[in-house]
Amino acid sequence: MDKIDGKRYLSMVCCGADRLNSSRKTINDLNVFPIPDGDTGDNMYMTLEAGCRAAADSLGKTAAAVSQGMLTGARGNSGVILSRIFAGMAQGLKDVREADVRIFEKAMSLGVEAAYKAVATPVEGTILTVLREGVQAAAGSKDLNEYFDLLISAMDLSLQHTPDLLDVLRQAGVVDSGGAGLLCIAEGMRAGLHGETAERPESAAAPAQAVDLDAFTEDSTLEFGYCTEFLLRLQRSKVDLDTFDERVLADWLAGHGDSLVFFRDGTVIKVHVHTRTPGDILNHCQQYGEFLTLKIENMTLQHHENHMDERFRRKGKALGVVAVAAGAKLQQCFRELGADAVIEGGQTMNPPVQAFLEAFDRIGAESYLVFPNNGNILLTARQAASMYDKARVEVIPTRSPGEGYYALASLDVSETLDQIVPELEEALEGTVTGLVSRAIRDSAAGHNGDFLGISGKDILCGSPDRLTTLLELARKLDAGSHDIAVLFTGADTPPEEAAAAETALTQAWPRTEFTRIDGGQPVYDYILLLC
Repeated sequence: MDKIDGKRYLSMVCCGADRLNSSRKTINDLNVFPIPDGDTGDNMYMTLEAGCRAAADSLGKTAAAVSQGMLTGARGNSGVILSRIFAGMAQGLKDVREADVRIFEKAMSLGVEAAYKAVATPVEGTILTVLREGVQAAAGSKDLNEYFDLLISAMDLSLQHTPDLLDVLRQAGVVDSGGAGLLCIAEGMRAGLHGETAERPESAAAPAQAVDLDAFTEDSTLEFGYCTEFLLRLQRSKVDLDTFDERVLADWLAGHGDSLVFFRDGTVIKVHVHTRTPGDILNHCQQYGEFLTLKIENMTLQHHENHMDERFRRKGKALGVVAVAAGAKLQQCFRELGADAVIEGGQTMNPPVQAFLEAFDRIGAESYLVFPNNGNILLTARQAASMYDKARVEVIPTRSPGEGYYALASLDVSETLDQIVPELEEALEGTVTGLVSRAIRDSAAGHNGDFLGISGKDILCGSPDRLTTLLELARKLDAGSHDIAVLFTGADTPPEEAAAAETALTQAWPRTEFTRIDGGQPVYDYILLLC
């Protein structure tokens, strides 16, 4: 894709909304600062969805229509900032029929500037940081495909570091919710760039929630104030539009509330502020114009609801164990070793973050150990761990089912988590894993259809014969220097060959104790774990 036109841009925005929608509950659950303030996932989704209602035209006109829709549909702090990002982009795409990577790069930079200007006191470790660092890393890309690849990679990395910048995130053990939502949107937009399509949502309404009237009684104290949001249309009858300085109003609001997000777009002013006296805010602002939209929510109620959720979700077992495995037989092996939940996944079928989060919620433990059992799933598991704010989650860096099996078999649940994690990591350092899998293309190690012997990222041997490959792999891994070995046989391995393999290994290295397990896993005909 060399250039983006209006139709493609609108499709990218819709795909971004669709990707965000699929993860908005997860993002809602990340909302930890500094007190509950609505739902970040819902607010960002409803803001972006409002932009999806634009009509496709030239790129400049489409971007302006998307921005205008988001302006009126913006909800919450994160939604307002998101709308400003797209407003800045629209400014950079103004009067443009289609954009190449240089034009789009400039538009994204203006999105960063607009986002920072929207916040009275920008805070690093938030959506602002994730956006800025992503855009900086993608600068100078040779085309739009590379731009989005670099943008998303850098945003993901920046998101993981948000707890290093904000104590509230570090203490809660989560990443920034707004940044996580923005990453979802960028991933969806990349999919739209590549031709994926998404239906325009008909309604962005958040799930209705009944007010708990007992949460704030006649004896309650207003602890957190009100989340107050509105769009104010400046009126010629009240101000001189040519000389009106919105910074005077912004400074006044900053002195009468906090968490202020403020910006002016033409004759419309958007305000998000936390205050104990919303009436004072509204009366003052009405000197300058009239309200187009208005929302006021008691944040003490929201805090009470989250507090009650926390009380109930803490009831459960002390330590929960989550493992990843492919194939019913291998999954049963992990269950028999004590895994509380086994997520379907492995090579070529990496599970999403959501699968881990749902597993944590089902178990309801006070803390968790996660065994991802694949190098490509390790980061996903860590992402889930960083996003989960209901309990402590530790990821043991198992990169194969064999490592996971050995680590879980070594688990001593009588110890504390602080003792368990380093002990398991140390135990894994002494293990070696070999994998036998069929080649799907010609390479220096063998032809398409041959069997390859792999350890880590290295292809150590290859042969047209599966058993020959296994034995050569065991030799290269120095199987005889290990006391214990476990051989997992795959779904495509004939039972008679599996039995012959165990016999051949035992005869070749008689001092090593070999155990064969029918794992039934796909992709890998043999998994050889040496301990």
